[in-house]
Parts: sequence; C-alpha cells; structure tokens
Amino acid sequence: MKQILTCASILNADMANLERVSKELEKSGVEVLHFDVMDGVFVPNISFGFPILEAVDRSTDLFLDVHLMITDPLRYIPQTIAAGADLVTFHLESQSDPYETIRAIKDGGAQAGIVLKPGTPYEAALPFMELVDVVLVMTVEPGFGGQSFMRDMLDKIRALRAYIDEKQLKVRIQVDGGINDRTAGEAVSAGAEMLVVGSYLFRQPSLSEGVQKLRAAALA
Repeated sequence: MKQILTCASILNADMANLERVSKELEKSGVEVLHFDVMDGVFVPNISFGFPILEAVDRSTDLFLDVHLMITDPLRYIPQTIAAGADLVTFHLESQSDPYETIRAIKDGGAQAGIVLKPGTPYEAALPFMELVDVVLVMTVEPGFGGQSFMRDMLDKIRALRAYIDEKQLKVRIQVDGGINDRTAGEAVSAGAEMLVVGSYLFRQPSLSEGVQKLRAAALA
C-alpha cells in the first residue's frame, strides 16, 4: 500500500499561536507542514515572509513544504531554503526559468517540486518530471483557502499518475485545494499521494480527529 502524506496548510491556522499549532500538528499525526508564500502579484493575496518561516522551523520538527506563489521564485530560493524549507514547490506559470529554479533548489539541498494551476495542462510538467521530487496539482485557483475542490482536475492527476508509472519515476503527486473527507478519497484514487488540507482540518474539534478522518477517507 502506498503511503499517503497529510500536509497541513497553516494558512488556515491561528496566526497568533503558530508555535502551539505547530506542536499540536506534530502530535496529530500530520507528516508535513505546508507553508504558502504569496506576493500579491502572482496571486491576489499576500501571506507569509521568511521571518515567519524561520520561526515555524524553530518550533517544529515536521517536514516543511514551502509553496512559492510568487512571480520570480528563482530570486528567493536561497532565502527560502535558509529559512527552513525541506521541499520548495514553484509554479511553471511564474517568470522564472524552470530548469534554473529546479537546479537552484537542488543545489541548496532541498527537494524540488513544480506546480500547475488549474488552467495549465498536465503536459506542461512532463519535461521536468525526471528532475523533480513532487508535482503539485492545484485543485482550486491559487491564492485563497476555503475554495471548493475542482473535480475536473482529477483527469490531470490521472494523466500524471499514468506517466509516472509508465516511466517508473519516483515523483510524488500532491494536490492542494478543497481537500476534505469527501474529496480525499477521489484524489487518492486518481493517483495523489500528498494531500494539502487547510480549512477542513482546522474546523475539526481536534486536529488529531481531523487527521484520522481524512486518512480514513483517503484510504477507503
């Protein structure tokens, strides 16, 4: 059975108590902490900067997955990794050269991933699949939490899964957007292995209960 990783997006967490939230997430069974960086240009929202990432890194031993939703990710790769990122994902729709950006991430000692917006076809990822560790399929338009899962993205996940399996690659498929106890199973059935969950998780009576419900739904 393949391992399904729960990636908790702290975009929806209590910002005034990130250290406490990070510790609670560790105890809940979450494997990955997902950290969204937005510049207000590439997406119409602004989120966290590097001092917050550094503070989160000091407060947890969780694997830190940093999603750069910014116009020029290549420019900020060294700071992102220095601040604690274990995995850096960036958008193919950004202005940075993908090959140079992947190389910079790898040279910095982190895992590298590419991200596809809903309107970007899966074929755009194929030239880079042998170079990266993760391909992230956005199942909502990036920029804001709490959006509904776009089920037409399941075909994109299936196509990437078929390509990865055919080529026998070690790339993980991550999905981000609208993941809950109804959509997790659909995403996993289509081929996803990393589930980014935010709004759903932080609305649960307890984080542990939320993780258990999500994991049960994903593997059902």
